[in-house]
Amino acid sequence: MGHVGREGLVDMLEQARHTLWLEAQAILALAERLDYRFEQAVELLYGCQGRVVVTGMGKSGLIGSKIAATLSSTGTPAFFLHPAEASHGDIGMVTRRDVVLALSNSGETWEILALLPVIKRMGVPILSLVGRMASTLARESAVALDVSVTQEACPLGLAVALVDKHGFKAEQFAKLHPGGNLGKRLLLRVSDLMHTGERIPMVGEEDNFSVALLEMTSKRFGMTGVCNAQGVLVGIVTDGDVRRSLLAQEGINKMDHSVASIMTRAPQTIQVDALAVEAVHRMEGKKITSLFVMADETRLVGVIHLHDLLKAGLM
Repeated sequence: MGHVGREGLVDMLEQARHTLWLEAQAILALAERLDYRFEQAVELLYGCQGRVVVTGMGKSGLIGSKIAATLSSTGTPAFFLHPAEASHGDIGMVTRRDVVLALSNSGETWEILALLPVIKRMGVPILSLVGRMASTLARESAVALDVSVTQEACPLGLAVALVDKHGFKAEQFAKLHPGGNLGKRLLLRVSDLMHTGERIPMVGEEDNFSVALLEMTSKRFGMTGVCNAQGVLVGIVTDGDVRRSLLAQEGINKMDHSVASIMTRAPQTIQVDALAVEAVHRMEGKKITSLFVMADETRLVGVIHLHDLLKAGLM
């Protein structure tokens, strides 16, 4: 085992303290969000004439198992039902007298959503603990409680510290969680989300300023690429470039000037086979909203915008 220097130890302690602070803030935020729905949840469980059927996948399932054990040991009959096993026959353990308590951070866990038609047909009420109140599971529940956190952490930050030391990346997480909603999103490639063909905003470097404005307006990306006579991407004109140019002395006369006179050279690009999360990191790091997508050093094949990443749930 390698020796941990004082600086490394301090970093790990700071990580642990920060994690505990995050946990404390999450609890305080949850306390502020408690409302009438919590009382409804208590009444729903109290009025259960059968058993509380707790279900959840992955880490939510582990938490659900603990909840089921706690309920059973405190006078409320409960058991844990694995959602994947339920789809293969174990759903028969649920009766019309039961209440289903479903846990899902995304509220879109497909193994749980697959059970909803059967549960709803039986008339069994669903109480859900979700991280997204706009999710499918929340909408289909008799009562939904918001248990979201702004930033996930773990007890004492041990796993977080090890993640940092191992250099564990998002792609590795996705490979270990291929069935999860987050894992599926993290495996998205730039090619899955990019705009291609006529949707790519592009003008020639000899075109004038007014042509660039029209292209930016029609394509609605807040920018346009600039290519040379050979069709190679050589620059970019952004909303910021336009504003700065118009505010400059005699800027209004620049409508007839060439795009090359105002463009920013060497625009930011990303490879077509890169993970979409890499585009997120690139945009955040550069504080930009678009990236041109390249198949090789000179061949432009698409463009990806911040809104595409937002819609995919990556931000």
